[in-house]
Amino acid sequence: MDFGTVDLFIVNGNGPEDVLVDGEGTVYTGLEDGRVVRLDDLGARGARIEVIAETGGRPLGIEFFGEELLVCDGERGLLVVSPAEGTVSTLADSIAGVPMLVCNNAAVAADGTVYFSDSSARFPLSKWRDDLVEQTATGRLLRRNPDGTVDQLVGGLQFANGVALARDESFVVVAETGACRLRRVWLTGERAGTTDVFLDGLRGHPDNLSTGSDGLIWVAEASPRVGALELMRKLPSPLRTGIRALPGWIQPKPGPSCGVLGVSADSEIVHDLSGVITGFRMPTGIRESAGRLYLGSLAGQAIARTSVPSQ
Repeated sequence: MDFGTVDLFIVNGNGPEDVLVDGEGTVYTGLEDGRVVRLDDLGARGARIEVIAETGGRPLGIEFFGEELLVCDGERGLLVVSPAEGTVSTLADSIAGVPMLVCNNAAVAADGTVYFSDSSARFPLSKWRDDLVEQTATGRLLRRNPDGTVDQLVGGLQFANGVALARDESFVVVAETGACRLRRVWLTGERAGTTDVFLDGLRGHPDNLSTGSDGLIWVAEASPRVGALELMRKLPSPLRTGIRALPGWIQPKPGPSCGVLGVSADSEIVHDLSGVITGFRMPTGIRESAGRLYLGSLAGQAIARTSVPSQ
């Protein structure tokens, strides 16, 4: 199914990677230059944009954290931003004394536990393509407990990215962008502590995840599978390293088509949207609110809004 009517809202900056929406339809996002902004009054003439904080890094995933915002900063770690005061504080920037390299996306449980991803232990965010080519499998799903301690739930992930909790918090899902796969970690019940595959063989590279008001896990597919990348990943490591050294214009690039999935707790694909959105590409963030879908983009200068399709 295609996206239907799509509204675009310019954010006055580059790369609104993730989107967060409150009950009033206000949208929060982080930009490439470190600003965290709020968009009000989304209408035909655009939106009113207000800068609420600057992280000094690269804000990616964004979630509510009580009255504040939880921000995954790809350079500074797991942060808390106060919309009222504009202050920024650090919740976690390392685990067992080792700095996180790419804090990417998160989900917050009812008791304040934070599940979040660290995408790579080898390449910084600016070299995310290199991690996909090299298949480092150094991504991690981490957990910050209410007492402030941080532990690792799963390692060995192919560029760990989006994170979402089941509505009943029985499991948490993490996206492996490099493997076109969603992995699940069980948190309660007889399977607690075990890991399995939630959804595999995706047609595109999954990025951020979020849990919708109806309990669906929404998946932003940043790009369809890239044939050249698939071939490169099969080459011996020395050849892959050589390809990484080539000019950027020669290397594989994300395709223009956008993709979105809505997946049930039973791993059933309920919604499947794809197609080209004029003026918008590389959807990396997704949020469902009041029957609408909001999309962010690592590469663009706008957020997109469309309607959740009827079943």
